[in-house]
Amino acid sequence: MREVTGSMWEYPADWRCITTNGIVTQDGLVMGRGCAAQAAQRYPGLRQYAGARVAARGNIVQSVSKHRLILFPVKHRWDRPASLGLITKSAIRLAELTEEHDLGTVVLPRPGCGNGQLDWSDVHPVIAPILPDSVHVITYK
Repeated sequence: MREVTGSMWEYPADWRCITTNGIVTQDGLVMGRGCAAQAAQRYPGLRQYAGARVAARGNIVQSVSKHRLILFPVKHRWDRPASLGLITKSAIRLAELTEEHDLGTVVLPRPGCGNGQLDWSDVHPVIAPILPDSVHVITYK
């Protein structure tokens, strides 16, 4: 894992992770804040597509190849704090995906920090040993 600063949308990367939750409504995946809201605004139809995937496969790491996005669950519910256990599972699966599919550079915002209400000092030591150097955890500046 590498730590970088910048905008996740401008940072040179092959794939971008969107931190998400597991709540699906009739309108699709709840993507109302942070990078998820930004992604939903950038890519019309993403909420519906992601919602269908989460409904079918569960609240797990999965790709949206059309936009080169990766859904990275950090919460079970949008209205609750992020789960360090879920972040750990997501980091493990992301590491597996990067190895299985040679994804190149993957940018990930600090998972669970911000709207997830976790402190980076608590998240960092958990995910740092899991994620490979091809995953760049970005801090917006």
